[in-house]
Amino acid sequence: MASNNWYSNAAKTASRYAGRPSTFLLAVLVILGWIVTGPLFGFSDTWQLVINTGTTIVTFLMVFLIQNSQNRDTEAIQIKLDELIRATQGAHNALLDLEELSEEELDAFRSRYEAMAGAARKGLLDGLQDTDTPEA
Repeated sequence: MASNNWYSNAAKTASRYAGRPSTFLLAVLVILGWIVTGPLFGFSDTWQLVINTGTTIVTFLMVFLIQNSQNRDTEAIQIKLDELIRATQGAHNALLDLEELSEEELDAFRSRYEAMAGAARKGLLDGLQDTDTPEA
């Protein structure tokens, strides 16, 4: 766990800074600086290679930061949803940890809920209320 801690901390810090307006402004200034230096270097292949290499490196590293942030956010949301299900009286505890199920198992749950939704919509058209808690 400690070996991953440095990466997690670094990713959180980098994500925080990468999303700031000042970081975007810095990127714009770098691009403008690169454009301004174009005539000085005769718009050479090396001049173009500098920006291409720089942006490729930044993009490559940002993919990992974005994925780390997405994974962390998704896991936190799943835990929060699991807690809401667990704490809600009458909720189906079988829905806890759905993200770990196979596609077939998820499809079965989805089909049951789609059927319930269809029945509820039909009931609304027939003038019934849509406030009960049917069994899944």
